[in-house]
Amino acid sequence: MKMKSMLVAVLFLLGATLCFSADVNMGTWKLNEAKSKLSPTMAKNHTVTYEAADDSVKVSVDGVSPNGKDIHSEWTGKYDGKDYPVTGDPTSDTRAYKRINRHTLALTGKKNGKINSTMRIVVAPSGKSRTVTVHGWDAQGKKVTSMAVYDKQ
Repeated sequence: MKMKSMLVAVLFLLGATLCFSADVNMGTWKLNEAKSKLSPTMAKNHTVTYEAADDSVKVSVDGVSPNGKDIHSEWTGKYDGKDYPVTGDPTSDTRAYKRINRHTLALTGKKNGKINSTMRIVVAPSGKSRTVTVHGWDAQGKKVTSMAVYDKQ
């Protein structure tokens, strides 16, 4: 009976660990410009930080706009595909993140309710890097694509 109880306890702990495994996006990510293919008409986000905020996620982004001005944006929400407000981003006022799988997120940015960018964020199996592919429109309405590679700090 003791063996059976111990086995149940071990299986429970293993299941709980898998259910609550760490979000591979959490932490600070630095842009690796050498591996990236950035559009000159889009912002260059050099540092992105994901952190827990109660039952949500807070994403802070520091970068440089196409005209050379420093930018800082913050978003707090869930990976549920719903729009949550973003502050400090001149190109969007809401973002919606959706978890595709453990290593992949989809992000939609909107300005005044209209989609202006979509992104796919893929963390490498090693957890040491991630690739962000952006499809959007620049200030002149021209469609642009950018691919940024980040290294985990």
